Amino acid sequence: MTNLSAEAARFIDCHRVARLATADVKALPHVVPICYVRMGRRIYFVCDDKPKRHGPRALKRLSNLCANPRAALLIDDYDDKWRHLAFLLLQTEARLVKRPGEYRAALALLRRRYPPYRRMVLDLESHPMVCLTVTGWHLWRVDRPLPQTRDRLATRPRKRT
Repeated sequence: MTNLSAEAARFIDCHRVARLATADVKALPHVVPICYVRMGRRIYFVCDDKPKRHGPRALKRLSNLCANPRAALLIDDYDDKWRHLAFLLLQTEARLVKRPGEYRAALALLRRRYPPYRRMVLDLESHPMVCLTVTGWHLWRVDRPLPQTRDRLATRPRKRT
């Protein structure tokens, strides 16, 4: 497990959507947006009730993670004038959450962060949750403060692997 810097943790917490990249056994990539919550050095997401062809348990991201637990998570800022570009790339190891207490704790944080989850009936048996443990990360940005901070950040890339 790799420690995140305070800057990387703030970047994760200030954003609401990330892109999860997985690969199947043939190394075919699959990238989807996810809603997530951070608990320390772990990122959680739940397979919810948004419309899906075959339900939450049949998702390609889950079958990919079962075949290959290594995944990447990309969180980014884009600006058309390129003055406020930034990204955080997280290398992770994934596992399904099986402990009810861990599931409840992460779900409570997800519901606090994303109001639509408050109306969904989500449970361990029918709505799998994934825990991504950060194993490496790379943060890059054009010089600017993080949202809701006054810190000036360096223009050079920050890397931990």
